Amino acid sequence: VLIELTHMQKHSVTLSGHPTSISIEREFWDILKKIAKNRNQTMNSLISDLDKKRQGNLSSAIRLFVLREVQLKSEE
Repeated sequence: VLIELTHMQKHSVTLSGHPTSISIEREFWDILKKIAKNRNQTMNSLISDLDKKRQGNLSSAIRLFVLREVQLKSEE
């Protein structure tokens, strides 16, 4: 299955009280919003959790997190 992603979009978030921006494809952002809603978390809170655990850059950490969540859902 080939998925065509849209171009990058910048999103503003606040991490540890500091504003920052994240460049990520809309498709990943949309799924991340759904995950946050299902967990009753704000986007800032979920991204902050990912930021604390990441080893690479934040955009990549978000993509990997979304991928893992989608994989887990598909296994259910």
